[in-house]
Amino acid sequence: MQAIILAAGYGTRLRPYTDIRPKPLFPVLNRPLLELLLAQLQQCGCNRIVVNSHHLAAQIEAVASSWPGVLYQFEPEILGTGGSLRRALARLTDEPILVMNGDLYHQVDLPQVYQHHLLSKNKITLALHACPRFNTVDVQGDRVAGFGSSSADSLAFTGIHVVEPKTIAQIPDHGFFHIIDLYRVLAREGQIGYCRVDGSLWRDIGTPADYLQLHAELLTEKGKCTWLIDPAAHIGSQVVLQGWGCIGSGATIGDRAQLSCCVVWDGAEVKPGSIHTQSIVTGYGADMQPTEKAGLNNG
Repeated sequence: MQAIILAAGYGTRLRPYTDIRPKPLFPVLNRPLLELLLAQLQQCGCNRIVVNSHHLAAQIEAVASSWPGVLYQFEPEILGTGGSLRRALARLTDEPILVMNGDLYHQVDLPQVYQHHLLSKNKITLALHACPRFNTVDVQGDRVAGFGSSSADSLAFTGIHVVEPKTIAQIPDHGFFHIIDLYRVLAREGQIGYCRVDGSLWRDIGTPADYLQLHAELLTEKGKCTWLIDPAAHIGSQVVLQGWGCIGSGATIGDRAQLSCCVVWDGAEVKPGSIHTQSIVTGYGADMQPTEKAGLNNG
């Protein structure tokens, strides 16, 4: 089993945070998301994994290169999903390729999706589920019929799919290519199947609100909120922690600081007496503000 994690994007909806850290390295429960995805793949038997990058590439490379069996692919220019897959083809074998977006937190059964692809003999198998916010993939029977509409029969693409190398080889071997252009053609020809993964935890951390909401879900159980604090964090005196939250390695929380429903990144410093609510605390400046108001539901 082989895979590629797509980690080259700019993450524009998460600015200004993605100006300092690429989206696949945002910590989830105090661990970079990319590491969580790599662990998932290796646990289900992936022995060859390509991780591509462009934006803040050195940070992605530092993580990818520390994992055995992971091949790093730097892209000097943005290639699009199709262009990235085409470039990776030379480093992969002739078996089906599991493709995963690098900005997802999920508990999808990857071996199930892969086996569904093998048994169906599809050229492409998309992992789909019902998620009204993202339902834009048209299906008819066991086939994907098209993309872009939001009808009663539409499903949501999880960002996980399995594709045959010969299909990827149809993409031009240089330059930018948006893979949806190829998939639209193949869907019209009835060559794309899908595997339903409803019921699996799946979250896209595309915005600050999404990122915080994910932590709200992960750190709240049966109405009880918890804080996950790394042993290497330093917590000052008379600090007040309310709701849920995470504090990463090397972070310092100053005396009398108050935090409620926050994610504090590794190495961040919270000033004594400061107050943070529903915030991503990066340690890169107090004036950092998201481009979109968080506005999450804390349950």
